[in-house]
Amino acid sequence: MVFGCTGLLGSGVGTGARRPGTLPSGPAGVATVAVTTYDVYFVIEELLSANETYVETFALDGIAPVAARGFALVTCMDSRIEPLTMLGLQPGDAKILRNAGARVTSDVIRSLVLATRFLEVREIAVMQHTNCALADESDAGVRARLVELGTEGVEAWEFLAMPDPDAALVADVARLRGCAQLPADVLIEGWRYDVRTGRIRRVVPA
Repeated sequence: MVFGCTGLLGSGVGTGARRPGTLPSGPAGVATVAVTTYDVYFVIEELLSANETYVETFALDGIAPVAARGFALVTCMDSRIEPLTMLGLQPGDAKILRNAGARVTSDVIRSLVLATRFLEVREIAVMQHTNCALADESDAGVRARLVELGTEGVEAWEFLAMPDPDAALVADVARLRGCAQLPADVLIEGWRYDVRTGRIRRVVPA
């Protein structure tokens, strides 16, 4: 399914104002917390300014493009996940792929085929997590919530929600293991990360 995006940002963009807000309500068990939201252009300018400071002490120029530890992690875009820190890794050690729900999509497979064939990846973990907005949820439920927010044109989209999170993780690992384009000797596991404790649980061992 190819997704097409249309429409423009709403009014009020570019003022640099900060304003209090809350996250949209999610499925049962997913925390809804008070947050401070930022105007998008305010944040972009702030980040680009921070990059100028980063450049002054940049020290990664000599890192090779391969995965030094031979590892690739497929995980969620959730902001509570720190892929390198939580695994004791350093820049250059691993290839990190992220998307909503840490699902094994066609694009994830494309990247892993390249990573294993060209970038020396020999071990892969698919790491989903607790308290995920797509867990214990259906695609129909996700679409309904988007419609409530005024989002149009998503009737045919697949959001890969996970009514049974562990079953989804098992299925994603099986999809990778069954991919003929990945080397037969690549080790593939399925993990569950606990966002409240930082601990990883092996759901599907290699």
